[in-house]
Amino acid sequence: MTSSQALRGGLRIEAHKQRSTKHHIRTASHSEHYVIPLDQHSGRPALPLVKVGEHVRMYQPIAQPAPGISAWLHAPASGEVVAIEPRPAPHRLGAPTLSIVIANDWCDEPFDNAAAIVSFEQISPKEACEHIARGGIVGLGGAAFPTANKLESSLCENGPQLLLNGAECEPYISCDEVLMRERAEDIVFGARALLHALCAPNCTIAIEDDVPEAQAALVKAIDKAGDSRIRIRVVPAIYPAGGERQLIATVFDAEVPHDGLPADIGVVCQNVGTAAAIARWLRDRQPLVSRIVTVTGDGVRDATNLETRIGTPFASLIADCGGYTERMSRLIMGGSMMGTPLPHDDLPVIKATNCIVAASALDLQPRGPEMPCIRCGACSQVCPAFLLPQQLYWYLQPFNGEQLERHGLLDCIECGCCDYVCPSQIPLAERFRESKPLLIRELDSRHNADAARARFYARNERLERLEAEHRAKLAEKRRPKSEPSSS
Repeated sequence: MTSSQALRGGLRIEAHKQRSTKHHIRTASHSEHYVIPLDQHSGRPALPLVKVGEHVRMYQPIAQPAPGISAWLHAPASGEVVAIEPRPAPHRLGAPTLSIVIANDWCDEPFDNAAAIVSFEQISPKEACEHIARGGIVGLGGAAFPTANKLESSLCENGPQLLLNGAECEPYISCDEVLMRERAEDIVFGARALLHALCAPNCTIAIEDDVPEAQAALVKAIDKAGDSRIRIRVVPAIYPAGGERQLIATVFDAEVPHDGLPADIGVVCQNVGTAAAIARWLRDRQPLVSRIVTVTGDGVRDATNLETRIGTPFASLIADCGGYTERMSRLIMGGSMMGTPLPHDDLPVIKATNCIVAASALDLQPRGPEMPCIRCGACSQVCPAFLLPQQLYWYLQPFNGEQLERHGLLDCIECGCCDYVCPSQIPLAERFRESKPLLIRELDSRHNADAARARFYARNERLERLEAEHRAKLAEKRRPKSEPSSS
């Protein structure tokens, strides 16, 4: 177990995790209805396999992946499909998203997921990837990218380096910490399965230096497994050390190209929760129908971590934690820095729900009035992506797509460090998040224009060539027979 170099940029901020880590993982109450959005993973929405009125069993596949990047979905409980219709969801606050609604029959009648497979070492890496896909496994660090798609796109000649991300840097979120403390053996089992699926030579589990109990549990689990390919690297507890690109730079001292992916430098990064989900699927035949959710904040009475079935209403989790306090003022999915503000708690837990913060003014003070930028440069000093936020802000007024591209707007990870230190209270990360789609559209338009221009020039060249060939043939035809050919 070795330490890594310090994160470049970033912030040391209060973690606020003691409230939710004082308890062991609890099981959330079961819900009368489970709402399963079909697009809760990255890529294309899954395609329903069931119909309204149909009875389903727990763990039964209820939606299959669409072509391309997509993921399987499974029933979190047995019961009746009472609706397949648009429903509000925390990742699509602008408009309802098509969802499967299951009425719980409280029997938890299990679905037979076929015969148990042999040990993962006895099947090919390709078969392992395919089997991981059928478990509906996605990245549980927040992006919810289908794991099998990521594995298949990351294969390289000598096998990539596997990095398991246990650096839970975002304030308030502690689901990974308690997972590492209480279910370290699941993580190690999943790491070994991922090593096999990737043909990877080794696995590095990155963990922050302020979680000694989790470190000890992982060391014990690795020793028990007796797998020398798995090692632990300790990283500083600096936000956002757990960002994928930042973590790779910290652990391997290698930079992911700004327009590339970790696989381009031979690294595959997965969350520790994803590894544990793979273990539960391969070993216990349980697909991804539940996850650990941190419920915390000064606005909830008893913060804790709950093993929660996908589709459970947020309101049910709040009730499991004793309800709201009178100080509750804001509800957020995720942490305080990068989380998504929610309008209400009548929303379902999805695979990407790692935390619910019921915040009061003691947790998150209201933002003060926005003032003009004073060009102090504090934002550039803390930016972990090595950007110049003050320059990006300058080129937003008016919108200058060429300069925004040149200064790397699309490389912004929206971590909020610049917001945190800005003395002028400018919501920089929010402005950058809103501007990215505009820049992408401009770049696409520019690319399409360049492609159209290239096609126009190619067409003109082709027409000129054809006309020249036609004139040459006419000249040859009109030449007197006695006149010798130029050839």
